[in-house]
Amino acid sequence: MKETSHLRELTYKQVKDRHYDLAILPWGATEAHNYHLPYGTDNLESEVIVKQSVDLASNKGASVLILPLIPYGVNTGQTDLPYIINMMPTTQAAIIKDIAQSVFGSNIDKLLIFNGHGGNDFKSIIRETGTQFPDNILCSCNWYQVLQHSKYFTHPGEHADELETSLMMYLYPELVLPLEEAGNGQHKKFRVDGLNEKWAWAERKWTQVTNDTGIGDPQYSSAEKGEKYFLDVCSVLSKFIYQLAITPNSDFYSY
Repeated sequence: MKETSHLRELTYKQVKDRHYDLAILPWGATEAHNYHLPYGTDNLESEVIVKQSVDLASNKGASVLILPLIPYGVNTGQTDLPYIINMMPTTQAAIIKDIAQSVFGSNIDKLLIFNGHGGNDFKSIIRETGTQFPDNILCSCNWYQVLQHSKYFTHPGEHADELETSLMMYLYPELVLPLEEAGNGQHKKFRVDGLNEKWAWAERKWTQVTNDTGIGDPQYSSAEKGEKYFLDVCSVLSKFIYQLAITPNSDFYSY
């Protein structure tokens, strides 16, 4: 039987003499996803995508360890919705510092935060935490930004949309309610042009922007679209993970 890459499934006997080139920390969120997808959608998607991507990278020779997923994200614009679990960025910073210290202290010199939630933004945290570990690599990736959505989906959106619904229909069909029960994902935009053009930014108040918590129409979703997207995104991610794992920290840059 092939050895797992998940720390939660490994024993001390299996890891005590094992060296890993890269540790990956999956990070999601617990939040409403329209009427038809579960609160744990970001976590469920991220766990399967990171496993498949790491398996592909491991088949090429990468030595990668997957840490247990953090299931709570930054949801400060949604705190008036029921059962949204919000984690403040300052809390995330403290968690990342502690995990980085533990990982780097275990002789792994690279840590990748594998992000599956749009509200999480780790750049500032990485900048600050990285000053404490100057000899190590700390980085992040957003798997949902890897591919151009319009190549796969009729009406791509941002949240509980055709992309996420198609993925869940393929990965966890038993957790997806019939599409006729979903809202249409209609949402309001800012009245200030620069905020819509993305070069300016303000947090959206979710209950003022959407009627069903979705942003993007899920009606054209299908398991077939989800499968195609899943296979392609994992292929690209596996190449990234492989390169990140095998590249020495001392030779991380080139002309």
